[in-house]
Amino acid sequence: MNSRQEGSSRLDDAARAGWLYYVAGNTQDQIAATLGISRQTAQRLVSLAVSEGLIKVRVDHPIANCLDLAARLKSRFALDLVEVVPSDPASSSTTIGIAEAAAAEIERRLRSPEPIVMAIGTGRTLKAAIEQLPPMECPQHKVVSLTGNISPDGSAAFYNVIFTMADRVKARSFPMPLPVIASSPEEREMLLNQPMIQPTLALAAEADVTFVGIGDLGPRAPLYEDGFISESELKALQKAGGVAEIVGWVFDREGRMIEGITNERVSSAALPSREKSLVIALAMGERKLPGILAAVNRRLVNGLITDEKTAAALLAAG
Repeated sequence: MNSRQEGSSRLDDAARAGWLYYVAGNTQDQIAATLGISRQTAQRLVSLAVSEGLIKVRVDHPIANCLDLAARLKSRFALDLVEVVPSDPASSSTTIGIAEAAAAEIERRLRSPEPIVMAIGTGRTLKAAIEQLPPMECPQHKVVSLTGNISPDGSAAFYNVIFTMADRVKARSFPMPLPVIASSPEEREMLLNQPMIQPTLALAAEADVTFVGIGDLGPRAPLYEDGFISESELKALQKAGGVAEIVGWVFDREGRMIEGITNERVSSAALPSREKSLVIALAMGERKLPGILAAVNRRLVNGLITDEKTAAALLAAG
């Protein structure tokens, strides 16, 4: 047996042990007896099942403080959907919790027998959410990307999630085969007017539900770290008052789009109508707080999935 076969067999054993422990409710002693292994091996296999992402855990009991914060956010900012997840005081992650909650919401929408158009943005949180989805057969739905998937060096943008989603969800997928930010306003205009792009833009405008991330515009801004804008462009956006971006569109503390600079070259589709559809932002953390506050105040989004700490800060600031 070669190393690849051994690895596959090991994961099979881990999946079986994980199923026996989490689904069948067996103890580790029972798993050891069932699989003919030692208790220590059974324990290691269950741990491997978790670390390899073979086990997905969801807590179905609503937590009172999260529900209260969600209701207050929904009322304060006139939002149509809010979900608040518990905060982990020991974690600095900006995805844990909200990625799982977003995955559950995306899965719920995709399980609808009625055809829908789902638009998706990009970013670390959204990618983490998509990676939580189980394999699904949804030929009745259409999934459309709001943003380009080509990096400045011509490679595929790492945090563009349309292809990750296409691997897991068998629905009709519509990528945006464009650079995230064009080299000039003229190039952007030319690209967006291509016959193969126009139907994708039209489909994005018809989305029933949209999921987007919110990127901050601090020193570690995703647009800058991922190579889409230069340091001088980042500083120019900051000087113009930019605090955050959604699918590349940079806005200030009032939720107003920054004029010129990179916004005149962004090749993303416009955000779908918040009056006729649901646009849900997945965002948490202190660095993103000004951007989240601006987005909900200006109604750039009308849905929010966040954590307790961020929810409380939004209510205190808003």
